[in-house]
Amino acid sequence: MSGIQKSFMTALLILATLTATDAARAERIKELASIAGVRSNQLLGYGLVVGLDGSGDQTTQTPFTVQSIVNMLSNLGVALPPGTSLQLKNVAAVMVTASLPPYARSGQQIDVTVSSMGNAKSIRGGTLVMTPLKGADNQVYAIAQGNVVVGGAGAAAAGSSVTVNQLSVGRIAGGATVEREVAMPVGQGEFVYFELNDSDFGTAERMVEAINRAAPGSATATDGRQIKVVAPLSVTERVAFPGRIENLDVTPMQMAAKVIINARTGSVVMNQSVTLDSCAVAHGSLSVTVNTENAVSQPNPLSAGQTVVAGNAKVAVKQEGGALMNVRGGANLSDVVKALNAIGANPQDLISILQAMKSSGALRAELEII
Repeated sequence: MSGIQKSFMTALLILATLTATDAARAERIKELASIAGVRSNQLLGYGLVVGLDGSGDQTTQTPFTVQSIVNMLSNLGVALPPGTSLQLKNVAAVMVTASLPPYARSGQQIDVTVSSMGNAKSIRGGTLVMTPLKGADNQVYAIAQGNVVVGGAGAAAAGSSVTVNQLSVGRIAGGATVEREVAMPVGQGEFVYFELNDSDFGTAERMVEAINRAAPGSATATDGRQIKVVAPLSVTERVAFPGRIENLDVTPMQMAAKVIINARTGSVVMNQSVTLDSCAVAHGSLSVTVNTENAVSQPNPLSAGQTVVAGNAKVAVKQEGGALMNVRGGANLSDVVKALNAIGANPQDLISILQAMKSSGALRAELEII
């Protein structure tokens, strides 16, 4: 094999490797975008959980539980004498939440979450009585009822208690039945709109190119998030067409460099676009210790004096040395991680160091504090 042939084969091998790498990073449009108007709707309801083993609400502190029981019994034809004081232990007032999926049909069952809103110790083993679930328009879209499943356990005796997981929140699988449907037409007129999960002009352009390869001249980008696609007018074809579009592969653009900092927990997360210029960092810690020693002064016998307790406070300040350290620049995430680990700072100190690096221009990324 001649030198020219070897060079040609090497170029083909590199091209095949790059193509395979690019294909491995490709994602379906289904993961990158959603169809405008196709969405879930949140439902909310107020109800009662009965059948608890003495772990329900304390009715003296949650009067709304008693009021709900009285109203429910009245609707069932049970009239309580005026002034009756109910001391209930097996009932808990709860909020019931659910998500109505798109295209849910009447009679379909959906899962619900049941959360105690009073002071019940546990809703484990209880039964949710019929609860209407309403949407934002105050219309009833589903009815919930069933046995509550709580993924926890607890026990108490002689003033000691042990609790595993959360006992005041439970779930009912298929616990609500859809009573009202929400109309969701796929697109308006001749267009179907795809909306990117994260706004990005480059990814939007690549998505337009992928759609136009499958259906030439059908897609245009209105902005960095929305793609307008010409769809068939036939109802049957209009449903099948987005299904084909959603399964097209698109390689998204590399996201902007970003560092996410959680100041409450000390967590630091950075994406693969983060780079670091060479810089020098001096890291040291300062600790202040305050100790108080109480001294008792006793008077002499028969002196009619009083015993005095005096506090002696000792304050000590200790500062550990922080030599100036050279931090090498990193062109990829692995190099950045190695450089930051070489500083030897804990996560809380690393937050301050990253902020200082950003201010000095050494950290090439956007800082977002949550």
